[in-house]
This record gives sequence, C-alpha cells and structure tokens, in this order.
Amino acid sequence: MNTHKKIYTLTLSAILIAVGTVIPLFMPKVIVGPMSFTLASHVAVMLALFISPSVAAAVALGTTLGFLIAGFPFVVVLRALTHVVWALVGSLYVQKHPETFQSPAKSILFNLGIALLHAIGEMIVVVPFYWGTGMDMQTFCYMVFGLVGLGTIIHSSVDFMISLVTWKVLSKNSSIANISNVKNVYLIKNA
Repeated sequence: MNTHKKIYTLTLSAILIAVGTVIPLFMPKVIVGPMSFTLASHVAVMLALFISPSVAAAVALGTTLGFLIAGFPFVVVLRALTHVVWALVGSLYVQKHPETFQSPAKSILFNLGIALLHAIGEMIVVVPFYWGTGMDMQTFCYMVFGLVGLGTIIHSSVDFMISLVTWKVLSKNSSIANISNVKNVYLIKNA
C-alpha cells in the first residue's frame, strides 16, 4: 500500500472511531431493564469491516476506548470490546468473499452470521454481571438470552442494514473504493 493510501486509511479509521464514539451519546436509545440499545451504534464498526480487517479491529478497539473515556458503565465497555471479534471475523470473511453483498440471500446470511456472533460475545460478557446476583433462573435467562442475546441479534441486524445502505453510497467515492474489500453492494434493483 502506498503512502497516500495508508494516510487515507488511517484518516478514515479515525473518522469512523470518532463517529462510533459520538453516536451512542446522541442517538435515540431503547432501554429495557438494565439493557440499552442505541440506534446506529454499530454502524461505524460495520462500515470498517467493509474496508479491511485491520480497519475493523482498529475501529472496534477505538470505539471501545471512546466508551471508556466517555464514562460508560464497565459492562457496556466490555460489550463494545467484543465487537473486535465479530468485526474482525466479518471483515476477514468479506476479504475472502467480496461477492457476498452482490446478492440479497448472501447479504442476509452474512448479516445473521455476524449478528449471532455479536450476540454470543455480548452474552458471554454479561453473564458474570448477572450470575450470582440473587435473581432466579427465569429472570437470568430472560436477561442474558432474551434481552442481550435476542436483543443484540435484532439490534445488530438493523444496524447492519443501515450500514449496507450507507456503504452503497460511500463506496461510490473512488478513494474509499480503492482501499476497501467490498466494491459493489447489491440493494433493491441494484440502485
């Protein structure tokens, strides 16, 4: 990669980290019990996975640090840290299969795959925060599998759809297209 591309990639990564840190501060939240789901909070990391594995990992780590500095609860910071896993796995996959987003079926399967990986990571992180707190097993299962697990799958899937539409627009920029894994994204009627 030449120097210009490296600088452009670094700058784009920094912008995505900033956006990924600011979105949770200002976007609408849905709060259910101890869990909160912020619309578009995963978009910056998801956009990064379209670019490259290193950008995906950097943005996931950068937004995690941003959450820590912003004073989010420790469990939220740890949940953000799990984004490194699904972002890196997702980006490595699309690097090997750049055609993934050229068909709706493949896009949906990819979306569900990273949403499931995303949910598993977040469920693992929250278990120590709920286990042994005196709640009954039914409430524990509701919190971990329902709110965190199913909630994360839904939240991740919605944010991925926002990311896919956003990427369709961003990838028309030749500088972005030149540094990314994903060149073409199929949307309805391939608009």
